[in-house]
Amino acid sequence: MQALLLTDYRKIELRSLDRPTIGPDDALVAIKACGICGSDVHGYDGSSGRRVPPIVMGHEAAGVVAKVGSNVRTIKPGDEVAIDSTISCGGCAACLRGNVNLCAERRVLGVSCGEYRQYGAFADYVSVPARILYRLPRGVPFEHAAMVEPVTIALHAVSRVRVAPGCSAVVVGAGAIGLLVIQALKLAGCKDVISIDVDDSRLRLAAELGAQTIINPTREEPVVKVLELTDGSGAEIAMEVVGNAGAFATAIGCVCRGGQVGLVGNVTPEVPLPLQTVVTRELTLLGSCASAGEYPRAIELIATGAIRVAPLLTAVSTLATGPEWFERLYAREPGLMKVVLCPTGQENPDG
Repeated sequence: MQALLLTDYRKIELRSLDRPTIGPDDALVAIKACGICGSDVHGYDGSSGRRVPPIVMGHEAAGVVAKVGSNVRTIKPGDEVAIDSTISCGGCAACLRGNVNLCAERRVLGVSCGEYRQYGAFADYVSVPARILYRLPRGVPFEHAAMVEPVTIALHAVSRVRVAPGCSAVVVGAGAIGLLVIQALKLAGCKDVISIDVDDSRLRLAAELGAQTIINPTREEPVVKVLELTDGSGAEIAMEVVGNAGAFATAIGCVCRGGQVGLVGNVTPEVPLPLQTVVTRELTLLGSCASAGEYPRAIELIATGAIRVAPLLTAVSTLATGPEWFERLYAREPGLMKVVLCPTGQENPDG
């Protein structure tokens, strides 16, 4: 089969690899679409430490079931599916509570680190446990189905905060996850959502997708503006979707006394914590990791159009163009948001 292999940092190649085998509880999925995540780009340049070469990356994936193991009864060959990016053990205390994202044995598709190496979905085929596959309704394009995983991240993040009807929220960062968080907040009952980003094109998209106010920090001080918009009190919620010190400080500064700060971005391992501000204003900081059971709802929201993913798609291209797209995303080419790669020419899985 054909796959994109990260052979070294900043070097990704289309290679012929052995097709993966499946066990009795697994399924072989013919990948039809896989999105390039920001974490893949950080893996591409080695900055995250979570994509140690050699590795086939890719975890935002959808496809068609090609084969199933002897124990599998929940799906069958020919089913169109979205793939959960998290492979959990299914039996630990966290899994039994439904917190599969906190599984001690958790693996993520397309990730290689000190603990494990799990080949991902920038390939013709991927082998995964059948229990992490979710059937797609008819009519959902595969390039939209590749966005199910990012939608689950947004839904899970918003579930971590208490959203009161009519409350206000600030979203720091208008990348793909930030734009999905905006939509998830609106669905949860937020009346006013304020989007903060340094990219005007992303801010325009944020406004199109539900943000009432957009703020570019290169032109106005975001905390001052948010306080002005909220009569000096601050927003009830801030969602930090960038993952660096500046964005974290902005999120902290934008919330009211007793406010909540949802932490989604995790590019920078450590950031300064304004301890006295958090303590004296009695702020609640809530980390959000991956997703935990949000796939069925995410699929429904995409299928019904309640969450719009098409505006986030910059390009849908072939697997062979992957090296070019990775370099363009790494270079932060203006106007790029989400790129989805689609394998073609898959062979007979029984061949």
